[in-house]
Amino acid sequence: MAEVLLYHHIQGLTDGVRAFADELRQAGHVVHTPDLFDGRTFDSIEEGFAFAREAGFGAIRERGAAAAQELGPELVYAGFSFGVTTAQRLAQTRPGARGALLMFSCIPVAEFGGAWPEGVPVQIHGKEGDEFFDEDLPAARELVGSTSDAELFVYPGDQHLFADSSLDAYDAEASALLMERVKGFLAAV
Repeated sequence: MAEVLLYHHIQGLTDGVRAFADELRQAGHVVHTPDLFDGRTFDSIEEGFAFAREAGFGAIRERGAAAAQELGPELVYAGFSFGVTTAQRLAQTRPGARGALLMFSCIPVAEFGGAWPEGVPVQIHGKEGDEFFDEDLPAARELVGSTSDAELFVYPGDQHLFADSSLDAYDAEASALLMERVKGFLAAV
């Protein structure tokens, strides 16, 4: 059993993010899903970005870091897209991290330190034609090339938030494969 801190994407803590967390809970894991938008969800990525810009990206990320401080250090940090910025930062900088799940995004490792931390496994997931993930693919490949504890999974298609069952971007087949890989990862950490 793993303890996971899962950060939502830019459209908020949607029913699809909650369903993803619930499936991990059903597999025996403890999953925390802090709501960094105070109950707000958005119908589009653009609306979510407008909210986050107004609220302050830094302030939102600090709320995410504060949520981690309330928990023990031995966490798997997970994030969907916008949530990856907080998850990856904490996985790289907070002692005791057990792993990282970076879904639909990846930040250059240098943003949070010189190298990926030794002994912290990471999985990165995204779609090959996703305009947002395509921008992050070089960083994902660099991370995977820098450590033997990293895996990169690239799925066919162009949907960005494809594992959120409450959004039009949902891809049931790719989401099921992602979930299978995530469960395997969590069973091993």
